[in-house]
Amino acid sequence: MDKKKLVKLAKKDFEKAWTMTSKTLHKPHHDDEYPRIHLKTGKSHMLYDTVAQLRQAYLNLGFNEAVNPVFIEEEHIYKQFGPEAPAVLDRCFYTAGLPRPDIGIGMDKIEKIEKMGVDLDDARIDGLKEVFRGYKKGDVSGDDLVLEVSQALNVKNNMGLRILEKIFPEIRELTPIAHKTTLRSHMTSGWFITLQNIHNKRQLPLKLFSIDRCFRREQREDASHLTTYHSASCVIVDDEISLDMGKAVSESLLEYFGFEKFKFTPDEKKSKYYIAGTQTEVYGYHPKLKEWVEVATFGMYSPIALAKYGIDKDVMNLGVGVERIAMLLYNQTDVREMVYPQTYGKWKLSDRDLATMLRINYYPATREGQHLMNNIVTAFKEHGDTPSPCEFTAFEGEFLGKDIEVKVVEPEKGTKLLGPAAWNTVYINQGDIIGVPAKDVTDENALNALENGISTEINYMDGICADAAYKIEEMVVSGAGKVTLRVPISRSISDINLRLEDVALNYITSKNKAIDVRGPVFCTITCTLKE
Repeated sequence: MDKKKLVKLAKKDFEKAWTMTSKTLHKPHHDDEYPRIHLKTGKSHMLYDTVAQLRQAYLNLGFNEAVNPVFIEEEHIYKQFGPEAPAVLDRCFYTAGLPRPDIGIGMDKIEKIEKMGVDLDDARIDGLKEVFRGYKKGDVSGDDLVLEVSQALNVKNNMGLRILEKIFPEIRELTPIAHKTTLRSHMTSGWFITLQNIHNKRQLPLKLFSIDRCFRREQREDASHLTTYHSASCVIVDDEISLDMGKAVSESLLEYFGFEKFKFTPDEKKSKYYIAGTQTEVYGYHPKLKEWVEVATFGMYSPIALAKYGIDKDVMNLGVGVERIAMLLYNQTDVREMVYPQTYGKWKLSDRDLATMLRINYYPATREGQHLMNNIVTAFKEHGDTPSPCEFTAFEGEFLGKDIEVKVVEPEKGTKLLGPAAWNTVYINQGDIIGVPAKDVTDENALNALENGISTEINYMDGICADAAYKIEEMVVSGAGKVTLRVPISRSISDINLRLEDVALNYITSKNKAIDVRGPVFCTITCTLKE
């Protein structure tokens, strides 16, 4: 199934194209079928490792976890921030939704539906009208609209979808309408709503924490700013709380991450939801980093803002930027690269990674074939330096139920059974794939690879002899009488029967790395089926 044609078809008839997607599936190779495939342990993301550590740190301090609202009505921003609200809202994302239109069913649309081969009567038309009325009122969800239309008209789902696409374009042409609802830009916005509902229903002191996403409409994303980030925030609610509680909590929380000394300085931002003069920046000294870094902010919620939620208690709030902590812990300099390494990170494959992606391509499938491969290698090792012309029998006897004779041959005069590059070993060095001679290494790149690179433990003859044994297996099974394999000069890894996975090839190409396995091999292997 051509996927490009499938995508093109989807623009004309989505349901038909979607049904045909099942034809893109293929039966996997035997080795890739369950239960032969088994999933290994994965690698966690450093950001969520930090979230896990922060959760544990809060729990260790006796805080209970809470989930704060993500969708915040605009009016709450005014309640909390007062005259600051317009500036705060400028950095908020507003939500929007598609309107539920009145969808009429006139004679023109009835005729178009009938032209599509659908038999209509009064009951089906009334049923379709009822579906659209339910959709307008919200009783029928958008996800169920195709199914409901299909059932009302007694047609299959693919026909119901085509009718909606062709006859009712007003659904497709809807334009989102903005609401007065924002995405949470500060965890504080959620805390006020949460505390409004529970401040007088729980025993004091009330200690809660929440670690979750916030969304901020930044002018741009750069090395230190993202439009969505994680806030690790907590509140303590009691009849009386001093600002010293913020110092104690921040110290105990951050000691969990190795910080040893702390400094507390007034924050110049002076957010209006805090009591004047209480907004405080926390700096911690980390012995491994050997520097002071800003790690948290805390303050006392303003009684003016709290009163608008009916809260007559003292509330201390502390917030920690999770990405900020993660960058410090993992020595990261760009928040985009840390959070989205797949998009912003520098692509890096180690030589060890590349070594796992270079393999012998054609390899004998049977145990007898593998023994034959070893016999051919042995013959070349024993006679490789023999002056030519020459030939030697590598194997003679029964193989997969047939009598065969395998020879290693060099018919030309004035040379040897094997060329000088035959026993070169493939090395990987700083992303380059290089063939290194077995002895008398003089080339600078080969010397560097030999001293600093990783050996794949594959030499040219390993690949060539594996290919020969594989082809001899094919010859015997197919009933052919003879097969000859000759490799005069290696110019690429395919010449020596090696295969590089696409990921590795893409990496080497994108990084302008080299694949150099050139060299004279002059290897000939013949196999004859004996009568």
